[in-house]
Amino acid sequence: MAVFERIKRWFGKGAPADRRAVPRTDTPRGARVLVVDDSSTIRAVLGKMLSQEGHVVFKAPDGETALEMAHAELPDLIFLDIVLPGMNGFAVLRALRRDPATQTIPIVMISGNLQATEQFYVQRFGADDFMKKPFGRSEVFARIQHLTKTGRLVIRERIDEAAPAHTDPELDHDAIPDIAMPDPHDLFR
Repeated sequence: MAVFERIKRWFGKGAPADRRAVPRTDTPRGARVLVVDDSSTIRAVLGKMLSQEGHVVFKAPDGETALEMAHAELPDLIFLDIVLPGMNGFAVLRALRRDPATQTIPIVMISGNLQATEQFYVQRFGADDFMKKPFGRSEVFARIQHLTKTGRLVIRERIDEAAPAHTDPELDHDAIPDIAMPDPHDLFR
């Protein structure tokens, strides 16, 4: 059956012209998401994926900025890279979990490192999920769907729903690829 579906898509029958035009009914919309990664490419790609699904995206290039933004914006979800300049992702995770204002925010850790031990430490320090680079749209939204189904991701209603000043409304989303690859220098850290 899967082969038949691929053939239909290949010849353009039965599939939308743009898969992103079809809303995902199984994932929530309107979440405020903080993306923390020292790679501007990863921040841009993940930001594009999330904003196309109706989420408000905040971006931080390092751990210190991430902690400031987490306190100021109180996001519904955080995607947090492990390898960051200065304060690493594990230290950020511990700081977020110790603070009563941020301790319940679901956190998905991200890493381009191929070491399986990172997954163990992520779970031990209290992350909700782990995602390896490179990742695509389906993996990102599978993580969000899992957090939603388990009751970890709950989108809070807010009085002021204006777009944050930290987002990139002038960013050309068409110039950003649809898959996030790790930076070559991240593979060996």
